[in-house]
Amino acid sequence: MTKVLVLHSVSLVRSALAALLRSEGPFEVTSAGWRTAAREAESLRPDVTVVDLDCPGTTAVLAGDGRADRQVLASPSSVLVLASTGAPGSLHRAFRAEARGYVDKGGSPGRLVRAVRKVAAGERFIDASLASAFMEADPVPLSPRELSVLARAAEGDSIAEIARTLHLASGTVRNYMAAATRKTGARNLIDAIRISRRAGWV
Repeated sequence: MTKVLVLHSVSLVRSALAALLRSEGPFEVTSAGWRTAAREAESLRPDVTVVDLDCPGTTAVLAGDGRADRQVLASPSSVLVLASTGAPGSLHRAFRAEARGYVDKGGSPGRLVRAVRKVAAGERFIDASLASAFMEADPVPLSPRELSVLARAAEGDSIAEIARTLHLASGTVRNYMAAATRKTGARNLIDAIRISRRAGWV
């Protein structure tokens, strides 16, 4: 029995994905929102973790710097992402996080089922429709730590909250924010977040 964890911030979507997988194969499926994701991952020890790249919260988990995030992605090689062809930056981010499977959200449900089976078997799965998007992805100019800080800021976390979550000094967080602003050519932090979101980095 393949154990699958479906993570999504929208209850209806994660329930639909879980129901689809249960109906299509010998899968033990658990679905969760980000708030309970770490607890579910620790309890289930999933063979495959399915995440949607367009879902709020995914960026922080893929960055994997907080303790809870490390628990969710204890095995990055078991991660399968649902992606859109128009978001090459998000694909690049998932690739850097060492996700094993990439499924086009515009494809058939059968593709998701096949991808889960492949990833559970330790194989890589990439939808052909996403291949060109991979080629179009620009290199991310920010370091993983700068991305983590920017992703937390994009979620509305304060400097103190980011420092606590990532186990950094507040001054270090400010330095990473300044570096991210400079590297993206932004006018300020808000502009850096806007640029990074448009590129699909956060």
